[in-house]
Amino acid sequence: MIMEAAKPPWEIERKILVRVDAEPSPNYGEDPYQRPIEKLLNLGVLNIDKPRGPTSHEVAFTVRKLFGAERAGHGGTLDPAVSGVLPILLNDATKCAGAVMKGGKEYVGVMRLHCDVSDEELEKAFKFFTGEIYQVPPVRSSVSRIIRKRTIYRIELLERDGRNVLFKVACSGGTYIRKLCYDVGLYLKCGAHMQELRRTRAGPFSEEESHTLIDLYGAVKNYRETGDERDLRAIVKPVEEAVKQVPKIYLLDTAVDAVCHGANLAVSGVAKVEDVVKRGEMVALMTLKGELVALGKSRMNAEEILERDRGIAVDTERVIMPRGTYPPIWKGGKRNVK
Repeated sequence: MIMEAAKPPWEIERKILVRVDAEPSPNYGEDPYQRPIEKLLNLGVLNIDKPRGPTSHEVAFTVRKLFGAERAGHGGTLDPAVSGVLPILLNDATKCAGAVMKGGKEYVGVMRLHCDVSDEELEKAFKFFTGEIYQVPPVRSSVSRIIRKRTIYRIELLERDGRNVLFKVACSGGTYIRKLCYDVGLYLKCGAHMQELRRTRAGPFSEEESHTLIDLYGAVKNYRETGDERDLRAIVKPVEEAVKQVPKIYLLDTAVDAVCHGANLAVSGVAKVEDVVKRGEMVALMTLKGELVALGKSRMNAEEILERDRGIAVDTERVIMPRGTYPPIWKGGKRNVK
């Protein structure tokens, strides 16, 4: 163990710090949860309870065909034998797939020990692997097999029956639980392997709020036959749900359209900022109505954004909001909002 683990992202408390006390204009933008169904399906995200059997790509393809969408992506691959939370993003919302993949994950699994181990020894092993760890992806993985640093926020022993261990683990995105079980077995000097696994959380999406493909088929059928949107809206959520755990910066209305054109965000365009914003990390740029404008990389900490009068606060990387949603109250031909 290198260091004591931090809290998982969904347990971190956030405060919104005000730089400019401003109100949004009622003439532009909209409440993300009141979007017309057509817009929602273009910027929607679904929390699907993936069954065992199909691949994550097959589930995304099924959802895409069901809606007739141009694109559908998922927020973190699950092996065919693994079930659980699989966020699916539709059309323009796919630009946020990386944000979901980088979010924290939670799993419940069964680890099979290859010899008899006491609860005390097992708890000691779990404690050793809590915090920052190093992993090499398994041989049968889709990524290059280089050493990667990951964070295990916590591992809980839920129950055991002899050599079968039921556990829960909260970890950073990209952690291989199969490899974690293998490494725990090496630490115990007896060997171990992952026998079963279910993902109970992916970023802001939890098992309790997930829906099966059967639920989705029923909601789509009901909408197409009756025009009733309620069941469909209960499953398809606004893209803003995908960035709930991403640190946020709220823009003045006058800065929104410039960012929609790819401009970097200057400090003068910031209305509010969450205290968890850190230099060099991903941030979500939001309107004062709570609409997602873009994703970017912050050049400043939250305190610097509050204290400075000028300078670039964020490098814009992925624009989500269509141009023209807010009025172009800015000077053209300049990359940065002044």
